[in-house]
Amino acid sequence: MKNPNDSFLVGRLRSLKFAFKGIWILITTEDSIKVQLFFTVIAIVFGFVFNISNTEWMLQFLIIALVLVAETVNTAIEKIADFIHPDYHEKIGIIKDVAAGAPTFAAIISLIIGSIIYIPKIITLF
Repeated sequence: MKNPNDSFLVGRLRSLKFAFKGIWILITTEDSIKVQLFFTVIAIVFGFVFNISNTEWMLQFLIIALVLVAETVNTAIEKIADFIHPDYHEKIGIIKDVAAGAPTFAAIISLIIGSIIYIPKIITLF
């Protein structure tokens, strides 16, 4: 809750505290985020193993961020939908399915970008 006596900086720090709390909740409760973080670690390890360029690192981190943000927004939409209508409802189901499309798109794009970065490097090993 916003305190009208807080300075701008104190208000931003308080918001940051809530944001990190949200990240912690995601990491500790959502299996989909845990899976995405597992793949994040693999991608980072691959980046070091294959000595990718600065540009490739930037693209890799950009796509990692895209996937994590999409997964986070999807989770938030699902939580809101479940709060509004805890029982199954066809329209809520459609909303949740459409929201699930966002991380799916991001994951597909990440696979394409990862393939562009790593397949040529793997081929040169053989």
